[in-house]
Amino acid sequence: MRFIIPFISSSISSGHNRVASRLLNSLSANSQRSTVPSFFNCQPPPMAASEESLRKALVEKLSAVEAQGNAVRALKAAKASKPEIDAAIGALNNLKLEKSSIEKQLQAAVSGGDGDGALSREAFRQAAVNTLERRLFYIPSFKIYRGVAGLYDYGPPGCAVKSNVLAFWRQHFVLEENMLEVDCPCVTPEIVLKASGHVEKFTDLMVKDEKTGTCYRADHLLKDFCNEKLQKELTISAEKAAELKHVLATLDDLSPEALGAKIKEYGITAPDTKDPLSDPYPFNLMFQTSIGPSGLSPGYMRPETAQGIFVNFKDLYYYNGNKLPFAAAQIGQAFRNEISPRQGLLRVREFTLAEIEHFVDPEDKSHPKYPEVADLEFLMFPREEQMSGQSAKKICLGDAVSKGIVNNETLGYFIGRVYLFLTRLGIDKDRLQFRQHLANEMAHYAADCWDAEIECSYGWVECVGIADRSAYDLRAHSEKSGVPLVAAEKFSEPREVEKLVIAPVKKELGLAFKGNQKNVVEALEAMNEKEALEMKAALESKGEVEFYVCTLGENVPIKKNMVSISKEKRKEHQRVFTPSVIEPSFGIGRIIYCLFEHCFYTRPSKAGDEQLNVFRFPPLVAPIKCTVFPLVQNQQYEDVAKVISKSLTAAGISHKIDITGTSIGKRYARTDELGVPFAITVDSTADVTIRERDSKLQVRVSVEEAASIVKSVTDGHRTWEDVWEKFPHHTSGSADD
Repeated sequence: MRFIIPFISSSISSGHNRVASRLLNSLSANSQRSTVPSFFNCQPPPMAASEESLRKALVEKLSAVEAQGNAVRALKAAKASKPEIDAAIGALNNLKLEKSSIEKQLQAAVSGGDGDGALSREAFRQAAVNTLERRLFYIPSFKIYRGVAGLYDYGPPGCAVKSNVLAFWRQHFVLEENMLEVDCPCVTPEIVLKASGHVEKFTDLMVKDEKTGTCYRADHLLKDFCNEKLQKELTISAEKAAELKHVLATLDDLSPEALGAKIKEYGITAPDTKDPLSDPYPFNLMFQTSIGPSGLSPGYMRPETAQGIFVNFKDLYYYNGNKLPFAAAQIGQAFRNEISPRQGLLRVREFTLAEIEHFVDPEDKSHPKYPEVADLEFLMFPREEQMSGQSAKKICLGDAVSKGIVNNETLGYFIGRVYLFLTRLGIDKDRLQFRQHLANEMAHYAADCWDAEIECSYGWVECVGIADRSAYDLRAHSEKSGVPLVAAEKFSEPREVEKLVIAPVKKELGLAFKGNQKNVVEALEAMNEKEALEMKAALESKGEVEFYVCTLGENVPIKKNMVSISKEKRKEHQRVFTPSVIEPSFGIGRIIYCLFEHCFYTRPSKAGDEQLNVFRFPPLVAPIKCTVFPLVQNQQYEDVAKVISKSLTAAGISHKIDITGTSIGKRYARTDELGVPFAITVDSTADVTIRERDSKLQVRVSVEEAASIVKSVTDGHRTWEDVWEKFPHHTSGSADD
């Protein structure tokens, strides 16, 4: 079983073999009785030769079954002898068994698990979600009014988990990397999002039910259709399966026309009504609003937090002493008006992002702390492997950077830090992979981009994007605002450089273009070196050239007397440049949902008559670190519990006291379902027991020591094995053991 708590494996490597072995034996006994879906034990394989051969074998076997069935019917019609008919029926049954075996193998190949892997995924998800909602980790927003799709409320334990995840994010990134944290408004003026490209391009393709007007995301309908065909219709040919796989692989490349053609070709209709669908058309995902009562200042609810950092670059650069590299970070709400939200916390309309913008010299993307992560080895999925139909494999990060698979050291450094962050939270390292964007996914300005994907019951889910965005964002805002967002490298000695000089003759341009003079001047000054030198050559040979001014949307005639273009040598004392940006962007809600699934399992009650739910949260993120239980309702025990509670509060340990009269076993079960890692049971006025959630092992400690022991383990200063080795074991047997 793969759900082994992290401190056990670490203790084995640090020398606690004897104690860890005893704990592992205890957990092994529990694991044999625990319910964990088998689909989590392997990765979904890509379309490969084995799947193709299975599909071909199934088609052949179906033909053989049909032929043998016809043979049996023919023998019966001809009134053949009983032994002859029985032999034919026996052969038919054997063929059916072989067909069933191939079907199970094929189902395993397409679902990434055993023969009923898809059912296991859904059953597991339902059990986890039911527990999460019942224990108020999260619930649909506005529930008494039937809720609104894509909006969720976090309840008390969910808020605590989220707060702990964000606190660790701040420690792991902001504090350890000396980042500059900012907090910008959610409402963003339209001009900012026009400059970033969101107003024009932040769209998904949508289709409508032609009768009811219900909207659906077009690519999701096509994706669902292909996946359902591949997973449930096992008798489709290998060629058809390959075609569907190709559609899934190129989904992001399909134009609205091509996407609409595929929807029509496959006969896809509205899921709820089976009505025909409209042609796909773009829908902007931003929530629009206006700033001020007049309605004349349009704005949007921000779809990401990054733009607030970019527009503040100049001031942040100054605050950092005009030095590069540096990073700025922001945690905040973002809003996307999803067309048809689904999959719980994975696709919502309001969510928390934690984003980092690391500004670096484009000519030097090394990182001083890169050697600290270079030896990490984990699942990586480079684009070459994706294109050739392979699966992710373990690669040493240092090798990936040195071979150019990862573009540069700084990008590699953040990939390594993201891996450490996620695994320390409690994400299973064997269900975490870093997938490189394919060419059709990459933005035109990006140098490289990787997604941290986590496997859950929905499949592989993108939870963190780590991108080298080059200098696109700062350049876009510089051009739109007119404020140069640049950095400078001062030279120890002046350098002689050759510079392009474009000098528009404003008097001549004013006479020719009057009110449009400013637009033409700006367009001329914005030319790159190649365009300018081509214009210079054309003007010298022809005297006039047609020049496109994008702000006017038309070509204008430029004459030789309207602009001077030359290259001049000059001495410079500094190099001015636009920094590149490495951007790790974290979807906090997605990470938390995957963490919920990775930590959830069930185990039988002591009587064996029911399955008990458990969240195996590491102490780092557990919503409550400890519970205090007086064994029975006794005033002396309750007074001791209050003393321990005060000590826990002073130590900063979140906890709760349960003095209800229910059995200790039921109280343990209630807190196991909340993921509480430790329980202190008061059964005397001098000594108490501390129980660990997953092994259910207990030690005996003094009342005075209890809080400090829990504090040391939850802070990571010692492990449960250390505690188990140092203190007497409680062996009288509790109600749940």
